[in-house]
Amino acid sequence: MAAEPLKTLFHPFEAEAIPLPPKDGSVLFLGAEPGFRLPDGFDAALHLVQGFRPHYRPLQAAGYAVTPQAQGSAFDIALVLAGRHRGQNELRIAEAIERVAPGGLIVVAGGKDDGIDSLRKRIDALAPLEAHLPKHHGVAFWFRQAGMDAARALRAANPDLVVEGRFRTAPGMFSFDRVDAGSKLLLDSLPEGLAGNVADFCAGWGYLAAEVSERSPDLSGLDLYEADFEALEAAKVNVRPTAVEPRFFWTDLLSETVERRYDAIVMNPPFHSGRAAEPGIGAGMIRAASKALKPGGRLFMVANRQLPYEQVLAAAFSSHAEVARDGMFKVFSARR
Repeated sequence: MAAEPLKTLFHPFEAEAIPLPPKDGSVLFLGAEPGFRLPDGFDAALHLVQGFRPHYRPLQAAGYAVTPQAQGSAFDIALVLAGRHRGQNELRIAEAIERVAPGGLIVVAGGKDDGIDSLRKRIDALAPLEAHLPKHHGVAFWFRQAGMDAARALRAANPDLVVEGRFRTAPGMFSFDRVDAGSKLLLDSLPEGLAGNVADFCAGWGYLAAEVSERSPDLSGLDLYEADFEALEAAKVNVRPTAVEPRFFWTDLLSETVERRYDAIVMNPPFHSGRAAEPGIGAGMIRAASKALKPGGRLFMVANRQLPYEQVLAAAFSSHAEVARDGMFKVFSARR
C-alpha cells in the first residue's frame, strides 16, 4: 500500500479534528503497515495488528507491540487502515467495534482508488459517523462505538466461505471465493504422486497442499509456507493429515531462511504489490525455492504467461521446461 493512506489516517489528529488520545490511553491499530509517523503528542500505547509477514517483521523490528491477530479489549481508540478488499475492511471495522470500550472512537482511512467512499457510506448507514476528512488522495472517517449491532451486521455480511464444499476461506485471502485457475492448472500438470519431502511455497489457504497430500501416498513430509497469517490458519483446517502430518510456517520467503531441504516444491507465487505487477517477487521466490531444494530436487510452479521468469529459472536451476500452458498461465518444471 502507498504511504498516502497512512498519512490520511493520522491527518484528523494533526488537523485537530480529533483530540489526541490521553498519554495513559490505549490504541488498537488494525491493518498497521510500516512507515507511519505519529503526530506530535500522540503518546498513547499502540497495539498493532498485522498478519502479513513482510509488514509484521519491520513493525516488530521498529520496536512496536505487534501481533498477527487482535488481542485485548476496552481500547480507547481503534485505528483501521482500509485496503482494497471490501470484506476484509468490513471485518476489521467489526473487530474495532468489538474491542473498543463503550463510546470508544473508531477511525478508518483508505485511498479513494480503493473504494473508501463506498465504505464510508456503508458504515454511515450502520453506525452514524461523526465526520469525515479527505486528505492525501484518501478519506478518513470516524464514529463512536454504540453497541454491537453494527459489528454483528458487518460479520453477517462477510461470513467465512466454503469453496468447492470443503475449503474454508475468508475475505481478504488470495482467491478466497474460488480455486485459483493457475493453481488448478499447476495441480493438473504435476506428475502422478509426488514422493519424499515436499513443500508448498506461497501456500495460501491450502488448496495445492491439500490435493498433493491426498494424491501422494509416498510423501515423507509436507510443509506449507505462507506470509498471510489468516490464510495459513485456514490451511490448518483445509489440509488434513493423510500419509504425513503437515507442518505450517508463517514465513516471508523473500527475507527469511528455509531450514529444511526438499525433494520437490510446488508454488504459485504472488506477482503483485498493491495494484502494480512486480515480477521481482516471483523471481525471489524462485531463488528461495532453489536454495530449499536438495540436489536433483524439482520445482513445479505456475505463472502468468507474460511474466519473464525463464531467465531466472535458467540461472537458479540446472534445467527447466514449460510443461503446460493455457490462455492465461504457464507451468514450469525445473530441476536443481
